[in-house]
Amino acid sequence: MLKKHEVLSAVVDTGVVLIVRLDDPEEALAVSRAAVAGGIRALEITLSVPRALEVVRTLADEFAGEPVAVGVGTVLDAEMAVASVQAGARMLVSPNLNPDMIRAANRYQALTISGAFTPSEIVATMEAGADIVKLFPTEIAGPDYLRTVMAPLAQAPILPAGGATRENVGRWFDAGALAVGVGSAITKAARTTGDMTDVTRAAADFLAAVASARTPH
Repeated sequence: MLKKHEVLSAVVDTGVVLIVRLDDPEEALAVSRAAVAGGIRALEITLSVPRALEVVRTLADEFAGEPVAVGVGTVLDAEMAVASVQAGARMLVSPNLNPDMIRAANRYQALTISGAFTPSEIVATMEAGADIVKLFPTEIAGPDYLRTVMAPLAQAPILPAGGATRENVGRWFDAGALAVGVGSAITKAARTTGDMTDVTRAAADFLAAVASARTPH
């Protein structure tokens, strides 16, 4: 079982959390495996995936002993936090702030990525003990918004969730992002061909774009 600092390293070192939000559990498993083959080290299986905790348990068993953090997304309360940890999750992600969820996660030393949007919400999330602040929603909060927020809150470990692409990921890191959450740019890469190597390739290409964006020029 990964320790909390190892989960944090999986997120920070790669700069990416893969958000797996798909309608079929078998596809979620296949996509997750293919993405890990491409270098992804942090997986967020959202609870909207049918039988999500079964998917998490399977992946946690498969990647036991490897530096791959399997997490659960849309964890709204302490009860689901505990259930997720019992299924093998080492990372819990929420779109909002629920202090009870964070408290439960800390009890079992699972990494928390807790949602916030405004400066007040960001500060409250840090005060509640979240390890990383998830900037959400990002569709109405682009890199310029993050840069503005980071000016007075430079200490905030912020991960913008969703909307990241190979083309714009550099702007997020330039604005101060700790890491980014990415979904369909990788998870749906095989939808046309049905070939999961397309997911592996998309993951590798995205990680390369992140590495380039984080390299001082």
